[in-house]
Amino acid sequence: MAEPHTAASIEHTPEVGHAEPTALGLTAPMFIGLAMLVVLAILAWKKVPAAIGKALDGKIALIRDQLAEAEALRKEAEALKAEYQAKAKSAEAEAAAVIERAHGEADEIVAKAKSDAEMLIERRSRMAEDKIAAEERAAVKQLRAAAADSAARAAARLITERDDPATDEKLVNRTIAELPSR
Repeated sequence: MAEPHTAASIEHTPEVGHAEPTALGLTAPMFIGLAMLVVLAILAWKKVPAAIGKALDGKIALIRDQLAEAEALRKEAEALKAEYQAKAKSAEAEAAAVIERAHGEADEIVAKAKSDAEMLIERRSRMAEDKIAAEERAAVKQLRAAAADSAARAAARLITERDDPATDEKLVNRTIAELPSR
């Protein structure tokens, strides 16, 4: 039995009696190869590979310059980073010193405030004691004056009650007689 022809089987079977087309005795693959050789010869004649090489060398030089610049920038950035880190450490040390100084000054202020308060309390206590003593002296003086006044009035009253004019005359005469001896 004969196999039916399918699309796949038809494509793989060469046609019998059909020859490949040629131009000037060249087949299609030969013609493509010849065209490629002509293109390559033109490219070599116009020095295209050298121009491509120069363009690539220029790009390489540009990339090298950019890399060198990037390296310089990186080194500069690292130097700046180190400088700022040193400044940060210095600032931290300075801040710690300022804080320590502030603590010392605060302690001194507290100590001075305590001593000032103690001196003020002592001074006020002395003033109060002095004032109390002055009040006591004034009270004693006033009491003495009142006592002396009372004693003088009592003595005057006793003298007026007990003495009579005759006794007064004797007392005055006796006092006058004693004057020259005093």
